[in-house]
Amino acid sequence: MARKLYVVSPDGSNWQVTHAGSVLSRHYTKDAAIQAGRTVATANQPSQLQVRRANGTIETEWTYGNDPYPPQG
Repeated sequence: MARKLYVVSPDGSNWQVTHAGSVLSRHYTKDAAIQAGRTVATANQPSQLQVRRANGTIETEWTYGNDPYPPQG
């Protein structure tokens, strides 16, 4: 089963949580956006939550659900 990707990213002076190109929620603070992202990612496992900087690079990420190690390949 494919992992669902949720992204927390800056949106002007605010922050947003997105999934598959759709905005799920907007927040005044980064912490509030991360909390909302963690809630939705936890509820929709297997999933991944990424926090991105304004330039698009990944600052932090979490995985929820089964994450077998070593990865298959």
